[in-house]
Amino acid sequence: MLEVEDLRVGYRGVDAVKGVSFVVDTHSITTIIGANGAGKSTLLNAVMGLLPSRGSIRFEGQPLTGLPPEVRVGLGLGLVAERRELFGSMSVEDNLLLGSFRAPGRNRKIANSWLAEVYELFPRMCERRSQQAGTLSGGERQMLAMGRALMGRPKLLMLDEPSLGLAPLIVREIFQMIRQLRDSGVSILLVEQNARAALQTSERGMLLENGEIALSGPSNVLAADPTIVERYLGQFRAEQDRRQPRAAIVATAG
Repeated sequence: MLEVEDLRVGYRGVDAVKGVSFVVDTHSITTIIGANGAGKSTLLNAVMGLLPSRGSIRFEGQPLTGLPPEVRVGLGLGLVAERRELFGSMSVEDNLLLGSFRAPGRNRKIANSWLAEVYELFPRMCERRSQQAGTLSGGERQMLAMGRALMGRPKLLMLDEPSLGLAPLIVREIFQMIRQLRDSGVSILLVEQNARAALQTSERGMLLENGEIALSGPSNVLAADPTIVERYLGQFRAEQDRRQPRAAIVATAG
């Protein structure tokens, strides 16, 4: 579905993404893991057309070079940014409807049918439909951002750090929804620091370090790679243990 070849993205003459090449298959989840500053968000923004880039990006065989973001959305690309970019003073439903501009002739009946599908996937958004987006919890804001992107009817949805700042229970819920989207026919390109959850959820993965792909392959193979285990999976487990309340640790040990 997506073919990226020798992609380079620079800031002030310095490449933040350095000759990256990869593919995303139809009806699959592909994940990109790596540390802060590795170039993961920059890569997604370049694919979406939000940053200038060099190299080749093809979506369903069509070159995307020079096409603005709104045209890429029309072709079937969607992006949920790390900061979610919601309109806090607007209602949940109005935020969702903003994503429906692809509806033929801006037809409200069609938009409402798409809205019903999003509410089915995210029942909590239906419950909060009249609530201001700025009053939602972190997990609910992530669901709203994903729902708004789905209102654009993407064939490929790119997710930038969907678990960022969320409690473990909510993280599991978000990743379950990501798998549901894949099963419904939406391909996923997932950028995620939670390497364990990302590799457990995806079919293929890539490790991005200093703007370059250091490792790539089937996710189950990457999850057993000593480099990833040492640098990312063990690090994530230690971080989770530090965040876990002492009482919970004692209870688990008992």
